[in-house]
Amino acid sequence: MDSQALIEIAAKAADDLKAKNIKLIHIELVSSIADWILVTEGLSDVQVRSIIKAIEDKISDEANIIPLRKEGINEGKWALLDYGEIIINVFQPKERYFYELESFWSNGKTYNYSDELDYLQK
Repeated sequence: MDSQALIEIAAKAADDLKAKNIKLIHIELVSSIADWILVTEGLSDVQVRSIIKAIEDKISDEANIIPLRKEGINEGKWALLDYGEIIINVFQPKERYFYELESFWSNGKTYNYSDELDYLQK
């Protein structure tokens, strides 16, 4: 399964749990650390943990892949799943504003996730 399919699975799982402001950043041409970064937010530590778990479960079920690294899940302020090709970041709003990952990765191509829009289709 390619990285685009994986990021789409992750975005759908986040959307299913009512994650807010889902951004997909394609960084393959500007960085060697990953192909895609997903940035989204949950409104509480419980929602952040739920979104992360839903993404991890969905990727495991559909692609049979587990993350290489997980960070921040217990605290629920900023949680990260690193799959190598894709990196998932789920923040609470205050932390998302503070770290501004979208600005840091502004040299990549950013997409707003929408269930009804097939913007990533070739």
